[in-house]
Amino acid sequence: MQPFSFATTAQILCESGAAVRLGALCRERGAQAVLIVTDPGITRLGMLDAILPGFAAEGVAVQVFDQVLADPPEAVVLAAVEQARAMQAQLVVGFGGGSSMDVAKLVALLAHPLCLQPLKDIYGVGNAKGQRLPLIQVPTTAGTGSEVTPVAIVTTGETTKMGVVSPILLPDLALLDADLTLGLPPAITAATGIDAMVHAIESYTSKIKKNPLSDLLAREALRLLAANLAAVMHDGQNREARQAMLLGSCLAGQAFANAPVGAVHALAYPLGGHFHIPHGLSNALVLPAVLRFNASVATPLYAELAPLLLGERLQQGSTESLCQQFIDELSQLNRRCGLPSRLRDAGVPESMLAQLASDAMLQQRLLMNNPREVSEVDALAIYQEAY
Repeated sequence: MQPFSFATTAQILCESGAAVRLGALCRERGAQAVLIVTDPGITRLGMLDAILPGFAAEGVAVQVFDQVLADPPEAVVLAAVEQARAMQAQLVVGFGGGSSMDVAKLVALLAHPLCLQPLKDIYGVGNAKGQRLPLIQVPTTAGTGSEVTPVAIVTTGETTKMGVVSPILLPDLALLDADLTLGLPPAITAATGIDAMVHAIESYTSKIKKNPLSDLLAREALRLLAANLAAVMHDGQNREARQAMLLGSCLAGQAFANAPVGAVHALAYPLGGHFHIPHGLSNALVLPAVLRFNASVATPLYAELAPLLLGERLQQGSTESLCQQFIDELSQLNRRCGLPSRLRDAGVPESMLAQLASDAMLQQRLLMNNPREVSEVDALAIYQEAY
């Protein structure tokens, strides 16, 4: 066994309906002033309406920053930090999808009274130091796993993204409440669910930091996600299946936080940067082509995952046969879930593929984890196959 290190969120609360106790959970941590970081859609849908009264009942002052955008730019992060400082926040809650939770991580760090680091100095791995405010993450989609990862992604230019990676960003509590996901439309449910599956798959095949704990989590995550995706697609009010999806997403997040993702994510990021394609859909669009590219070295690992993905539909056979069934199944997921299956269907012009391949090469932090080395020529070929 190779030496490894494993770190994760200190506490996970997996319980339908638990979000209404958020005020009490903040007070238990000694907070008298809380900033909730979220997006305009959460406010518009009234998803905080049943939760905010709990803060008043506990005597906890609360403010809401609801200006988080998908692929959040630096300006949004800095505006949230400013609000947290102005109210002297003692605890930060990330409430929403991955973007809201990523911004919340950075607010908890940068709004700490003793923090002297500007945002521009903490990009990269291990550059964020010092202390942060207490942090609670409440995901409203089953996909990103951001509630248990030490990573925050920020849009730094017109099309470029950078990550802050530090164990300081791991929250104190991840609250998994299926009730918050019951109203999710099928398209978002599908894209985020496939995103979580990609996290599990890429963690399981991660070249450098793959380890026994991350493998256990990735396998159970994929089993839960594959077994429940169809159920939540057909009945969005299925609370039990929604809770299973949230847990699967969380376990996949724990896995890839320690055994990082690879080429699927590296090639997905430029799609989000240039065309604002949602992250989960970006992953889904390039997934089959990356799997076929990786198969020459990852066949045994994909074969090991095949039974978890296909369940009783798996046809026993050789390792190569199991691998092929695994890839075929994932290749059909987009169509089954009503998502675009090709880059052209998502509005990506063929003339941009070379630029996308060039941009993907900037994601060496991710590409180094891929089971097979990816050159710019390889990246272009993968985009062309996905087109």
